[in-house]
Amino acid sequence: MKIRLVMLGKTRRDEFRSLLDEYVHRISNYAVIAVNEMRDSSPVSFQKLKIDSASTVVLLDAGGKQLTSAQFARWVANLRDRGTREMVFLCGDADGFPDELRAKARQKVSLSTLTMPHDFARVVLAEQIYRAFTILHGHPYSK
Repeated sequence: MKIRLVMLGKTRRDEFRSLLDEYVHRISNYAVIAVNEMRDSSPVSFQKLKIDSASTVVLLDAGGKQLTSAQFARWVANLRDRGTREMVFLCGDADGFPDELRAKARQKVSLSTLTMPHDFARVVLAEQIYRAFTILHGHPYSK
């Protein structure tokens, strides 16, 4: 399965960039992963990403479904086992994604009920994806 993180704007702070890069590297031991940072959220920019219609598009949204790490891991495993080739996670900036892009998401997931900076949310997302794979593979990191 391929994982793609689509993020509005750039991760600006070096410490967040370093952590994001570290988790992306760790995830690459379990799945193909790509990170796309978009300068703007126009439909044209989104079309350039060439997201396959069969991909599972997941929007990070405060009103989305809340999952524990174990539930998130089972959800990823279920999608993988049903033949999902690509999961695309949409992580917006402070303003989120425009409505027409939000409509493309099949799933909405909330990382927390707490408000956090979008740079930090990116790191939390990458860490949870990594944690999901370690749970699925019985790696001790998840404990």
